[in-house]
Amino acid sequence: MGFGNFLRSTRLSLARVPALPGLGRAPSEPGLVTRDLWNGDAARGARMLRGSLPFDGHRFPFPEDGRETWERAALPPEARAYLLGFSWLRDLRTLGTDEARLRARALVGSWLDHPPTDPLIADACVTGSRLAAWLGNYDFFAASADDGFRQRLMDRILVEARTIAALLPLSNQGWRGLSALRGLLAAALALPGHRGLLLRFQRYLGPELERLVLTDGGFAERSPEAQFQGARELAEIAAMLRTAQISPPISLGTTSEKVCAALRAMRHGDGGLALFNGAFEHKSSDIEQVMHYGARQRLLAPGLPDTGFIRIALGRALLLVDAGKPPPPGFDRGTHAGTLSFEFSVQRQRLIVNCGAAFDGAWAKALRETAAHTALVPDGRSSSDFAPNGGLSRRPVNVRAEHQAQNGAHWLDLSHDGFRASLGATWQRRLYLGQDGEDLRGEEVFEGERETPLALRFHLHPQVEAHLAPDADEVLLHASGMIWRFRQEGGVLSLEDSIYRGSGLPEPTLQIVVRAPIPTPPPEEPSSPEPAGETESAADTAAPVEQAEATAGSASKTAELLPDGKVPDQPAGDAQTDPVAADTEPAPVPSAEPVPAQPRPVAMPNAVPRRAPTKRVKQVVRWAFERVPD
Repeated sequence: MGFGNFLRSTRLSLARVPALPGLGRAPSEPGLVTRDLWNGDAARGARMLRGSLPFDGHRFPFPEDGRETWERAALPPEARAYLLGFSWLRDLRTLGTDEARLRARALVGSWLDHPPTDPLIADACVTGSRLAAWLGNYDFFAASADDGFRQRLMDRILVEARTIAALLPLSNQGWRGLSALRGLLAAALALPGHRGLLLRFQRYLGPELERLVLTDGGFAERSPEAQFQGARELAEIAAMLRTAQISPPISLGTTSEKVCAALRAMRHGDGGLALFNGAFEHKSSDIEQVMHYGARQRLLAPGLPDTGFIRIALGRALLLVDAGKPPPPGFDRGTHAGTLSFEFSVQRQRLIVNCGAAFDGAWAKALRETAAHTALVPDGRSSSDFAPNGGLSRRPVNVRAEHQAQNGAHWLDLSHDGFRASLGATWQRRLYLGQDGEDLRGEEVFEGERETPLALRFHLHPQVEAHLAPDADEVLLHASGMIWRFRQEGGVLSLEDSIYRGSGLPEPTLQIVVRAPIPTPPPEEPSSPEPAGETESAADTAAPVEQAEATAGSASKTAELLPDGKVPDQPAGDAQTDPVAADTEPAPVPSAEPVPAQPRPVAMPNAVPRRAPTKRVKQVVRWAFERVPD
């Protein structure tokens, strides 16, 4: 053990020694009470009174008092952290009845009498949440209690605050590190005689902000959920300092403004969060409340290049794309394998979505897989693998994103190599959004060493009704009085069941799936034997006809699925192998159906040059998602 670790361990041991009467004991009541800013859920509080603790779509037994309430080793770690963090006190406070008040007091009292042996009680982030919850709801459950209860509570607050101070600086905990600092600040303001606590907070706040928040205001976890939770922590820290009439550091104000501007950019038109990397929707009112306390100005981040999200708003439509590398080790706990996935909404209606998240169990793992995202899934594999500690054991190394705009329309040229290790392949996704926001098109290019079964998935919001056409050539979607049409070329179209957990509860929904390659039917047996020479002559005659028909049909579909039917410029010498290039001009189609007018073409960035001269197999799927005129 190094000297630094020895000193840290010694501080931690001393911090946990209970104060003796008359010797460094805590006051009998807080010097300053900082109230909890956030609204709770009265319905959840009522369920607690009935003996259950709601969490992540489950209800865990929640006895009235006694040690069995806290010794819950069988619960998932996230549920135990929630239980031991006491943030649920705000639900009882919002319920506001005398029964809720007495229940909250009894629960805190049982914890003081029988602190659990769970290692999470010594976790700085969980401890910080607990301190902030006790002090933020002090007036509700403790102010009217007897002197003995209040003294025991304050003594424990002192011990817990010293524990956090001894654990600083923290190892990388992501946004949760701010929970530890928030709890330490709440205790420091409640215990003005212990000034060392405040000094410890002030020393480590700045470095923690530098570690967590990127230049564009996004959190290093690259998650709208982390953005929301981190913005809430910063808003509450700033409010505590204002209540205590302590000037907050300049870095706190500027960082909080940037964080809130980035948070606003991660919302759909309904006010909820986009579902990337473990995010839940959350109520629009809750997000607005966080931004109200966290920022003086209602700013929208112009871009998120460091965080790696692309936001395109055209007309009434909004396209949000995960176009960045997965977060680095230490920030990747709970990260999803959704690189290059996207969500699409119109006004307040979400149309194409990712499936959402869960905290633990089979749901959590399934929803982290690439298949739970609007993305390409080759051979059932994910673009990242998950480690036992919740982080990533494998991730894309090279992620490329180029964004161009012309005449009001936007092109995205995206790629990643997350399938190189497993399949020796790369995936390139090209997206086009027309200037009115009602024409979204894509081209998926999977280039590998061999032909691979592909499933291109588009998960739909539960409010969207979808119907596969009788000939399975398109899907019609109905939502909020709008009709949209999905078409594709290069695969087999189907409509399948899916799940949506944006609200935290599973809701059945549908997904559009394009599977490729198209299965080749077995050759038909000849009805009667024919002379060899005659058979050869017939084959020679039929082959050019079939080839011409196939070429014409392919050209017709490509003309529909690319703007104006024109192919963007490509590098010289690459025309024969690039899926969007053509060796010759497409043959005219005399009887083709009229194609609706399309936006003017936008030049696409040059393709990535090949790294090796070895022959590669390219599989291409093109698709279009268009609004049908009223």
